[in-house]
Order: sequence, then C-alpha cells, then structure tokens
Amino acid sequence: MQLKYCYSDVTNVMHVTVIKDYILYLQFADGAEGSVDIAELVPFEGVFSSLKNPTFFSQITVNPDIGTICWANGADLSPALLYENIQTNQK
Repeated sequence: MQLKYCYSDVTNVMHVTVIKDYILYLQFADGAEGSVDIAELVPFEGVFSSLKNPTFFSQITVNPDIGTICWANGADLSPALLYENIQTNQK
C-alpha cells in the first residue's frame, strides 16, 4: 500500500480502545480518530501470532516513545499505516 498522507508527530496514536474481537478505536495527536480491524492488516503469524488470543490482544497499550500501539511480546504497528487505514475507511 502506498501512503497518501504526509506524516509527522501528528499521526502518533494517543489513545486506544478495544471495541470487539480485533477491532480497535484509535485517537491520534492531530484529532483524527476511527476504528481499524487489525485482522485485516496483519497475518497472525510470527510476532503477531500471540494476537490470535483475544485475552492477549486486549492487553494492548500505547507506547508514547514510539507513538503507536504495542503488545507485551514486542509486536507493534506503524502509526502511519494505522492513520492511513482510518483515513481511507472514513471516505
């Protein structure tokens, strides 16, 4: 996927809420917000295989040092990818 937006610190994830299953509601530093289905973005393989477990998945946090969501096993996703997904899905 080619990213269409110009990114900077404004695309940092500020808050995450698990809505259901693998769907998250994200709020970004620039005020953008929306839901994203993680199951559509990543294969649950490798570092992401632990995310198949709903209990583990729900232990998601925001790491302010890198500006994105992450899990205890070290899995994280690019804030630019998440931002792009939300912007594209809102149209």
